[in-house]
Amino acid sequence: MAVQISPSILAADFARLADEAAAVPNADWLHVDVMDYHFVPNLTLGLPVVESLRKATDKPLDCHLMIAEPDRWAPQYAEAGAGSVTVHAEASRAPVRTLREIRALGARAGLALNPATAVEPFEDLLGEVDMLLLMTVEPGFGGQKFLDVVLPKLRRARELVDKHGGHVWLQVDGGVDGETVERCAEAGADVFVAGSAVYGASDPAAAIDELRAAAERAGA
Repeated sequence: MAVQISPSILAADFARLADEAAAVPNADWLHVDVMDYHFVPNLTLGLPVVESLRKATDKPLDCHLMIAEPDRWAPQYAEAGAGSVTVHAEASRAPVRTLREIRALGARAGLALNPATAVEPFEDLLGEVDMLLLMTVEPGFGGQKFLDVVLPKLRRARELVDKHGGHVWLQVDGGVDGETVERCAEAGADVFVAGSAVYGASDPAAAIDELRAAAERAGA
């Protein structure tokens, strides 16, 4: 599958989100981290910001819900115009129902797994998802160091996805930069969330081009 780069606005200037979205015209998605201070120890943004951002940019929004009640809230993010809505397996009590509701509302449905959560128990859910997100840091804060321990799981996830037809996008999120993006691509990822590596750069658009090129070389 083609490499996709999804810059995380968690690393952007929240006071200038429309401008920050415009600064990455070559991005495939804008990654929106929604945290509620319950599932993770941080509080970021929610539906009102997503609704406003949807009006301010043509880029599809990739909403990653790190919240305690994703089954309740996920459909509302799809209704707000998100192009993709991802819920955590550790938080969802009815993942099949929730994933189907997201799809029924016209968004892509994603399932996220924390670093210590094994991928094999969720093999039977691959038919219900459009994207599988493997966290490569502990969720909750940007700017963390990449966890190499996730790479073997990423390779196993690629094997499972390919076994079931290869239609599921395989996303990584956390500590992705010009060096770790290559290792993730080699292990099988095709969608890359990058926060500090993009918005911490002097030229965010150029940073995206560099990440894409590195991932394409490694995954070729």
